[in-house]
Amino acid sequence: MSATACPGCQTSKPLDFNFSMAFQPIVDAKAGRVWGYEALVRGEAGEGAYSVLNRVSDEQKYRFDQACRVKAIDLAARLFPDPNLHLSINFLPNAVYEPAACLRATLAAARKSQFPLGSIMFEFTEAEEMTDVAHLQRIIAEYRRMGFITALDDFGAGYAGLGLLADFQPDLIKIDMKLVRNVDGSHSRQVILSAILYVARELGITVLAEGIETEAEFGALKAAGVALFQGYYFAKPAFEALPTVHVWPNGSPADDGDAAFAIA
Repeated sequence: MSATACPGCQTSKPLDFNFSMAFQPIVDAKAGRVWGYEALVRGEAGEGAYSVLNRVSDEQKYRFDQACRVKAIDLAARLFPDPNLHLSINFLPNAVYEPAACLRATLAAARKSQFPLGSIMFEFTEAEEMTDVAHLQRIIAEYRRMGFITALDDFGAGYAGLGLLADFQPDLIKIDMKLVRNVDGSHSRQVILSAILYVARELGITVLAEGIETEAEFGALKAAGVALFQGYYFAKPAFEALPTVHVWPNGSPADDGDAAFAIA
């Protein structure tokens, strides 16, 4: 199939609702700065994601996936004070028919807004069952060819876990908050996360811990070698705005040399 044709463009049902985005920061612990922001779908008046996602029918998944990308890029281009900030966008692999063709709207939005492709990260979630791994491999390969960053979200809480990394390696994995919660006091979580960090390091994959809520969680993971962080501990998502980061990573009492648990 050519890059100018896609079944989704021709058969997908138009959206019969409007939506917008909120933004939550991703912080770089070592540099003590904001690395980027994840765009999170919201209702027109800031309603939660569920109120929007609950309205997306199977016939609208393609249009919705495309519209989310365009909305996120348009808003980020207006809000981001620094072109080097990264924009993280969630996408639905099962809504992508042909990788090159399905990127047309994304590329057009980036060109229009002069948003650098290398600053865009696409997240796909492990919680969405991958019915065609070869198709996902083609998506990742095409996105990388275009200069995008790729990330696996909710790692450790979905269908395939480490098995997915045997078939392809994204640039980044986001550790699910269920493994992050109370990691400072949980030996089992520390062992599991140590193994994940070891595998990621060997495969050249950056690790991001999401759902950080306490100083203890952040300190333990930072000391263990996690590079990027996201969660309410730093800032809650802000509707159509960039929230203030309340706690800066370099202000943590956990120093790099004082590991809270060891990496294998």
